[in-house]
Amino acid sequence: MTVRHSVQLNNGAVVHNNIALPDKQLFTVEDLYRSQKWSYPKFFKMDSLCKWAWAGAELLLDGGLVYKDSDKNKIGIVLSTSQGCLEVDKRYFDTIDVPSPALFVYTLPNIMLGEICIRHGFKGAQLCTVTEKFDVQEMQFAVESILHHQGMEACLCGWVNVSEHEHDIQLFWITKS
Repeated sequence: MTVRHSVQLNNGAVVHNNIALPDKQLFTVEDLYRSQKWSYPKFFKMDSLCKWAWAGAELLLDGGLVYKDSDKNKIGIVLSTSQGCLEVDKRYFDTIDVPSPALFVYTLPNIMLGEICIRHGFKGAQLCTVTEKFDVQEMQFAVESILHHQGMEACLCGWVNVSEHEHDIQLFWITKS
């Protein structure tokens, strides 16, 4: 198992492959989206958790260059969060008399995996956990399981934790060899 690429987004900073990118300071995920000139119409419909996971994956995967020679059926994703989608859960609860289908879809934290898979066409094994904190050993166990027991060749993995006023995203691209 080898970590090939990494990205961290927190405290307004962007660190890509252990190098701080001073020209990529951001305050909101929308700032990042606009600064990168990405074009993905579904982006603005997503909840904050999905937006941050999606944006982190876009930076990590470098427009698809990271996996260009890979079989997308053999790319897995393992993501963890502690906050999940509490922000949307609260908004959805407020609409309970007339439930909003647009909000309901984002009441599940694993939707962030789906948004990344749809964007990149990944069809491999997926796992989303809700844990108190980022547990590197648990993440390593899950990634090793996917790579060695489920036939995956690469895995996007990490921590995506978003609350109303802060975000902590740590994503890694890991390959079997």
